Amino acid sequence: MLLQFNYKNFKSFRDDTTLDLTATKISEFNNHVVSIANEKVLPVAAIFGANASGKSNVQEAFRYMSAYVINSLDYGNESDTKKNSRFFKPTPFLFDNTSKNAESSFEIYFIDSEESGAKTYNYGFTVDSNGVCEEWLNYKSKSSRGDFKRIFYRNEDEFDFVGIPTKSQENLKIALEKETLIVSLGAKLKIDKLKLIRDWFVHNDFADFGKPIENYFLSQLIPEGFEEDERVRQKVVDYFSSFDSSIIDFKVEVIKSEVDDADKQFRIDAVHKMIDSEQTTSIPLQYESAGTLKMFALYPMLQDVLSTGGVFFIDELNARLHPLLVRAFVITFLNPEINTNHAQLIFTSHDSWQLNGNILRRDEIWFTEKDSNGISYLFSLADFVDEDGAKIRKDENYEKNYLLGKYGAIPTLKHFDMFKGE
Repeated sequence: MLLQFNYKNFKSFRDDTTLDLTATKISEFNNHVVSIANEKVLPVAAIFGANASGKSNVQEAFRYMSAYVINSLDYGNESDTKKNSRFFKPTPFLFDNTSKNAESSFEIYFIDSEESGAKTYNYGFTVDSNGVCEEWLNYKSKSSRGDFKRIFYRNEDEFDFVGIPTKSQENLKIALEKETLIVSLGAKLKIDKLKLIRDWFVHNDFADFGKPIENYFLSQLIPEGFEEDERVRQKVVDYFSSFDSSIIDFKVEVIKSEVDDADKQFRIDAVHKMIDSEQTTSIPLQYESAGTLKMFALYPMLQDVLSTGGVFFIDELNARLHPLLVRAFVITFLNPEINTNHAQLIFTSHDSWQLNGNILRRDEIWFTEKDSNGISYLFSLADFVDEDGAKIRKDENYEKNYLLGKYGAIPTLKHFDMFKGE
């Protein structure tokens, strides 16, 4: 499970920023807390804030880190004459001359499963427009209550591979490029400790329903086995029946098939029962409502993270979905009978009703706020201190106080005076 994500100098976030999923010592909803080894971890984090306050950039920071870990082996490929164009440069905070030219940093703490020993790992790197500046990996065993032990550290002048097998150290030094991460290269070289880190990122999923292109791409995804396995299709029907009982089946037709199965294209029809007979009728899935299409797009990723115990980042979870459906989606991650592998959900939303105190703990509620200099900040409701120095009580009406501006993180509204008649 993800324990903590730290980042700095990425898009609207100039300063050190932390998203912490370890549970604080508060008393509400103790059933949400997952105990692993010596850690108490939360399965959900909800991020609220005004438009353009930086909510999406929290996800984008984690997405950048994940993409760099998974793909950085390509950036340093000397046989590729276009390697510089393929290098995935970060976007620093641009409204400050110092940060504009400084490196961006990304760091995670996560704990492995009990079956794998429940070790805690600390991995991170800094990167600028020229490539990797620093990279480090440390670990702590389940029984350890002391400091982390180093697996490797690297900067522009130093390589320390103390935790890497000796026979692999020379291979890493020979093949490593400025743009390449040791974790990515080590996974390719089948070094178990490094492959474990890379694979952790592979098992995470992202969905940004605020981007039309990504929205379209997500709508083309189908669950694994959906084409040929009737049992898979029935599970999807059962999933839909929780909010739309009118769909009783799906028909799948391959309309384009290449040698590579990844290039297959499908026509999917939703099967509905006729209201005046026992017959059925079919309509193309794309004719269903936007909310139905979104839930269909979410299913493959939901299935994936629940089975692997990954982290699911969703930007604008509330878009085109009824509040009660959003609630049901969140509760899926809070229900240990369903979420047996401790998958985690991190989502952004504008729906203030989710703050009403009947579903989320204070440390599961986060806010983003942007100041007059364009700098975004991220903070938890559990850490918020009011003007009198008091923390927020669990019996407060979070939704009402948020809309009243008590916690900040709301837009500064003005009337649209530009439309007044002259």
